Amino acid sequence: MNDNPRVRVTGPSRRRASTHRSGRVEIDAGTELGRVFMRSLLREQLGLALGILFLLGVTVGVLPLAFYLVPELAEMLVGPVPLAWLLLGGLVYPWLLLLGWLYVRRSEANERDFAALVEEVDRS
Repeated sequence: MNDNPRVRVTGPSRRRASTHRSGRVEIDAGTELGRVFMRSLLREQLGLALGILFLLGVTVGVLPLAFYLVPELAEMLVGPVPLAWLLLGGLVYPWLLLLGWLYVRRSEANERDFAALVEEVDRS
């Protein structure tokens, strides 16, 4: 006797493969839509980083130039402390912390918006 069970084939599978793919699958599979999603996120994050760097360069980067162009600023005292020390040592670090905090908040907001966009594509 034959130990192989019989299999009856009556026709093609009636289950249709879903033509709709989720946004996460598109991204993971590296499809054109997934690449568009990722490019949009990366463009947002790059724009944010360049904006923060520009703000940092304009505010902190101009200080040495100001001290170079106006030497009297370097000689000014605020109490017993030179103005240059006060600006570079006292105000720059809190400014860096503030810029870092703003960057992280905005970056997380970009990622939340991106996740909402991908989920919206999943629902449609």
